[in-house]
Amino acid sequence: FHGAVNLALGWACWKTYVGRLETDVSRVMALGILGNALGRSKRSEEALPVLETNLALLRRYWSHNENAILISQTSLASCLEDLGREDESLALRRRIYARKAALLGGSHKDTILDGNNLSSTLIRLERFAEAKALLRDELLPKAQQSLGPEHCIHMDTVEWLVHALRLDPDATHDDLREAEALALGTLQRRRRVMGPAHPDTVWCEEELTRVREALAELE
Repeated sequence: FHGAVNLALGWACWKTYVGRLETDVSRVMALGILGNALGRSKRSEEALPVLETNLALLRRYWSHNENAILISQTSLASCLEDLGREDESLALRRRIYARKAALLGGSHKDTILDGNNLSSTLIRLERFAEAKALLRDELLPKAQQSLGPEHCIHMDTVEWLVHALRLDPDATHDDLREAEALALGTLQRRRRVMGPAHPDTVWCEEELTRVREALAELE
């Protein structure tokens, strides 16, 4: 779910479990769901204290569950980035990705997802060379092998590479042609797997348009 429905479900989930003890696992999970729903609804200032509380509770009562803590830190990093605190987000994302790779292996879908998150922050900070190297040399081969081209995380990985190629001020004509081919292939898969109205499909279509506009300027 996405949009208003996602936020409504987040609140409903929290209201269901808020009366339980803070040591109850369903309560802490509901708190994380609410924080993520607020963040996805662009209400990051409201999301931040919810996500910080969620992380604090996990560290206090579930310190043995490192994966849950890493997931909570991932949500917090996204919120920090949305609030313009990119340097804090980048440092946190680097730690998360390194730890996930150590715990789960580089080809695990959760590791690739956190690698994508790291690449998105690198792009936002205009560290294009590092982002492209991470995506092209590390993440895409592993996503292709372990997930396949129609998995949503694989498609996300391709789209972040397209984004990095297009935004790099040093992008060549060949770079943009590569970006166009990648975006077109991913858009076709998005339409088939997720449908034409899904936000990720719409974003991919818009990105393809932006790539073609950039190509037209070079030509």
